[in-house]
Amino acid sequence: MTISRRFAGTDPRHSRVTTPASLSHSRHTASIVYRPGGLLAGAHCVRAPIQEGIRVNKLAALFIGVASAGGVYAQSHPVHFEFKPDTLVLSRSVYEGTASLLVPGVTVLPPGCVAGTVNVPLIAGGTTPVAVTCSTPIADGTFPGVFNNSAADGHFGITSPIFLDNLTTDGHLIDTLAIPTDEIVTSFSSKSELAVNRSVDGKSITFMGYRGGPGFPTAVNVFDVSNANSPGVIDTTNAAVGQYYRSVAEVDSRGHLRITESNAYSGDNGRGAIKGHGLYYTVGNDNSGNLSKKQTTTTVIGEELVHSTGAELLVPGQTPPVPPNINKLGDFEITQVIEPSTGSAYAPDKAGKDDNFRGVTIFNDTLYVTKGSGGNGINTVYQVGNAGTLPSGDTAALAALPITILPGLPHTLASGVSSTGAATPVAYPFGIWFANQKTLYVCDEGDGMLVTPAVNGNVADATSLATAGVQKWILRHGSWQMAYVLQNGLNIGVPYSVANYPSDLSPATGGCRNITGHVGEDGMVTIYAVTSTISASGDQGADPNLLVKVTDRLDAATAPQGNENHGSLGHFVTIRAAQAGEVFRGVAFAPEGGEDE
Repeated sequence: MTISRRFAGTDPRHSRVTTPASLSHSRHTASIVYRPGGLLAGAHCVRAPIQEGIRVNKLAALFIGVASAGGVYAQSHPVHFEFKPDTLVLSRSVYEGTASLLVPGVTVLPPGCVAGTVNVPLIAGGTTPVAVTCSTPIADGTFPGVFNNSAADGHFGITSPIFLDNLTTDGHLIDTLAIPTDEIVTSFSSKSELAVNRSVDGKSITFMGYRGGPGFPTAVNVFDVSNANSPGVIDTTNAAVGQYYRSVAEVDSRGHLRITESNAYSGDNGRGAIKGHGLYYTVGNDNSGNLSKKQTTTTVIGEELVHSTGAELLVPGQTPPVPPNINKLGDFEITQVIEPSTGSAYAPDKAGKDDNFRGVTIFNDTLYVTKGSGGNGINTVYQVGNAGTLPSGDTAALAALPITILPGLPHTLASGVSSTGAATPVAYPFGIWFANQKTLYVCDEGDGMLVTPAVNGNVADATSLATAGVQKWILRHGSWQMAYVLQNGLNIGVPYSVANYPSDLSPATGGCRNITGHVGEDGMVTIYAVTSTISASGDQGADPNLLVKVTDRLDAATAPQGNENHGSLGHFVTIRAAQAGEVFRGVAFAPEGGEDE
């Protein structure tokens, strides 16, 4: 297994690895590629040492520093890491905070926040005033109560390490690739982060995380990073004043790690990335801070935010693009859609918020994304660009690409209220997977609403009980139709106990988030999914969740039942469960075939 390190001084966490100052390199190289037995390579590269062979078993590793003329290596055994063929990769994170991280009523949140009024430049000239407010925590850093601070600090989050588990298809652990926390981290409770996607050529997987800009550390236990600005898009109205790149990490079958930094999604998070034909396609959301709907389109920073959200294209190894050269793919607006109940187009939303995407996949050289959260826009499945052609070209050409809702998929507002005030259904799609050109599986995470007191022991509401889980959509006569929802065995709304976790916070499965699958020669479909949760915790994104598996018949139009040969036919089984202080995020089939292009 190869991991990366930043050699700009001594990190006490890795004191057994020392590096001569002459071998240090800039921590802001745009693309970093680490390969065993050699030097850093890739775009904008400088000579730098690399490390190899850190193997992790049950989160423990023994490091031995070995100096050589070519650099410094840390290794525990000569065994070389490699993802096994026909296996799974599960991304997860572990909370590493302690009580002393926060002092209730004292620690300023977000870090560095200064309350007051900011004068924001207007496009037409002059400025407009915007108020910035700060807060203090209501709980210390003890898990899980630390995430009650979300009630006091709307930006609240804590960075944590990233692990890639190599699993058998029955969930048994083969090995773990620990991603260095001084290279890239995630935000522990951010449930929409850390999706893993296998590249179109099958040679690598990608995910997104955070890397500090100049003067800001890449490390665990840093607050509010997921709502901080990106270094190239500074929103002065954002109380979270940190600067962090939303970066794409690519890992090949031998564990080589490459990181490319991006300035997209300032003030919020990058959710997922997938590689196709040598390019990264990413999804995420930005945050317009305290800007009003009008200020978003009339201020300089508002316009920059609007054009650095949604679906983006990033070239591996490029210098982090800055406005106006951040390559946003198209721009979906609800004004494109006719409201079913009125026959007229929807009125405009707050600019940029209709592109709050979180799921992404490529099928038949076509890019698809989902929106399933937030009160703006339409929660549904979208096609980005033209069928059969992955987006490419310059910034202007990419901006002009169409984004359209798949015919037959939901067209009603995410707010759940029509323009006439009538209640309308809301979907919550997350990950998606195409079994073939006419069969689409959609993970719906449910609305997360906690029913209390429980009804017959169930804490889910009617919406989650009706549509959450894995939805099967079939293309008929040019329109997608939902055939059924696979739910049996998910036990939606039924709390489950977790060792060393407060019983009053016991989570229940609410639906599912990320997904992958496989079609066998016998026409049987096997689906793997990471669950969402419902609970009374301060942030449901911090709940211990599950990796589940279910089988289906590809040609089935009604929900199947289990049989002797396929015990999981139509019935979910849990193949791995997170422990207290641990969360599962993404699942994909392992990369194969050596190094990616």
